[in-house]
Amino acid sequence: MTNKKLKRRLQTLLLEPLVRLLFAIIWSSCRVRVEGEANIDELVQSGKPFIPCYWHQHHFYCSWYMRRLIRRGLKIGFLISPSRDGDIPAKLARAWGGVVVRGSTTRTGAQAMRDMYKIIVKDGVSPVTTSDGPQGPIHIFKLGDILLAQFTQAPLLPLSYAASRAWQLNSWDKFLIPKPFAKIVVTIGEPVTIPKGLSAEDLEPFRLQMENALKSLTEKSQHQVGAN
Repeated sequence: MTNKKLKRRLQTLLLEPLVRLLFAIIWSSCRVRVEGEANIDELVQSGKPFIPCYWHQHHFYCSWYMRRLIRRGLKIGFLISPSRDGDIPAKLARAWGGVVVRGSTTRTGAQAMRDMYKIIVKDGVSPVTTSDGPQGPIHIFKLGDILLAQFTQAPLLPLSYAASRAWQLNSWDKFLIPKPFAKIVVTIGEPVTIPKGLSAEDLEPFRLQMENALKSLTEKSQHQVGAN
């Protein structure tokens, strides 16, 4: 093993427990309320896969909710970058019991779409999508998620969250990390099924519908946090 590879492996070994500790402190200390959970209960009872979708900015606490679904027995999938930056998130997702697909909608788009299609249709996995990721523009719902839902006939499930106190990173997505002991509201919208046989032009209203749904859920979460 070269010095460079050894250094990278040591960094990963040291960073992973720190990330786990950060997650544990924040997740265990925050007071969380979930709104609209009946929308997901119906999907869970159906036993069929669906596609949870939220903004890249909200991945930290929405992934907490995905972990909660895994503990309820659902097969939840995560599309994670094949680069070294994705190694720690992939390990965390597997440790939670999630199904990991290493790919990117920008670097390995076609293969990633095929892999996501396969785990939905053949394996009954519900794959998480950050619908404006991985590089933005921020809060613009991408057509790829609409196409995936149309091909698989798995409904899209929009969700969002807000925190009373959070750090905001200086990144393209303005990534949010709730501060310890913050008030959290996770809001879940109604599932949306995309009809078969529509052209890309005909799918645009559904793309806008999902984009507006996520924006509306974010506003609702922010309002609920302020009302606590």
